[in-house]
Amino acid sequence: MDVADRGTPIAFTGTTLSGAKVDIADYRGKVVVLNVWGSWCAPCREEAPDLVKAAKDLSASGVEFLGIDVRETSRANAEAFIRTYDIPWPSVDDQGGKTLLALRGVLPPTATPSTLVLDPKGRVAARILGPVPSAITLKDLAEGAAS
Repeated sequence: MDVADRGTPIAFTGTTLSGAKVDIADYRGKVVVLNVWGSWCAPCREEAPDLVKAAKDLSASGVEFLGIDVRETSRANAEAFIRTYDIPWPSVDDQGGKTLLALRGVLPPTATPSTLVLDPKGRVAARILGPVPSAITLKDLAEGAAS
């Protein structure tokens, strides 16, 4: 995706699974990896280790990760997923679909998993529909989003 084609910054607010308020605008100035997941989603479980590895590899460069947890049957399932895969970043609790609705036109509402890489201005620099192919691919996309 060419820098000129990145469009306008995305906008949404929400509450994390731990109860903290989140506004994606607060992440401006940083590259952000935004991952849509659910504990019920087999491909989400498959991609989790690659996401965690990419987050560790990119932590020194200031790349931020944020999850969007969708369509859970219970909060306990989401918390177990986070513990099982040692997910270090916060996740927005999007059981009502408000966050995904804010991303309409950017992500299909049923695209789980999916990952967006946002540039420092909050614009979509890369989009992966389906599981992340590898930690290396995600790292390359995040590093490219900084430019």
